[in-house]
Amino acid sequence: GRRGRAAMAEQGAASRPPPDVDTDDCLREYRHLFSPDILAGQVAFITGGGSGIGFRIAEIFMRHGCRTVIASRNLQRVSEASKKLVAATGQQCLPLSVDVRQPQTIVAAVDEALKEFKRIDILINGAAGNFLCPASALSFNAFKTVIDIDTIGTFNTSKVLFEKYFRDHGGVIVNITATLSYRGQALQVHAGTAKAAIDAMTRHLAVEWGPNNVRVNSLAPGPITGTEGYRRLGGRFAEEASQFDMIPLQRAGNKTEIAHSTLYLASCLSSYVTGTTLVVDGGSWLTSANNFPAMLGIASSSAK
Repeated sequence: GRRGRAAMAEQGAASRPPPDVDTDDCLREYRHLFSPDILAGQVAFITGGGSGIGFRIAEIFMRHGCRTVIASRNLQRVSEASKKLVAATGQQCLPLSVDVRQPQTIVAAVDEALKEFKRIDILINGAAGNFLCPASALSFNAFKTVIDIDTIGTFNTSKVLFEKYFRDHGGVIVNITATLSYRGQALQVHAGTAKAAIDAMTRHLAVEWGPNNVRVNSLAPGPITGTEGYRRLGGRFAEEASQFDMIPLQRAGNKTEIAHSTLYLASCLSSYVTGTTLVVDGGSWLTSANNFPAMLGIASSSAK
């Protein structure tokens, strides 16, 4: 009614963050900004769907009528995540174990998903690993591992989905990437290289698979609270040192904001959008110090 409209008309509402929770739990309440049935009847396959951004994408998709498959290496984690998601949304969620570096595990998971749901409409490539480390201290193996998971894993999963379903039925792929390479972010040569390659892959696959009615886009988040990346990449530090005051919107983003942008790219709202990267970072990469992790003297123990 009128009060609803008044609330909508609050000043600055267009850049105010929607509610979120920092943990890998579902939102306690949710107000639909998109039509609640925008993904009705569809099925999304989400790698990295057991935690962080991937978990919230699964939840928001399910709240819009989508059934989901959430896949990661840790079956226990996705199994627990799927219980939470089903309880919060009433939609179906199939947890599966996948290592995106091993195509045969993707093939098995996609076969199982198709057996269960008979279709897959959307692929979200969210599986990734990152840590802060200067290039000089990065082992050959550490660099290769990040490329293997992020870049090769994204190709492996996209190719399997294309062959098994999208080639004949069409579909949508959203690759979660990053802005690290735009300015050569300090301590991030491994992830920046991997994500830049995925943005290139997005364009190549959009061109080749467009005639099969497959749209392919990237989404590049900025600093997002309540994620492993935020914890590992110095988010708390940045907060305490008021680093986020440098961002045009003067704050970190949250997982719900990334999920909403992913929902846009995965739905018919973006029916003519393909081969692009949507940056969802509050303007962060334009203005944030390029070396802020270096200034904070953070480097990672997980760089073996």
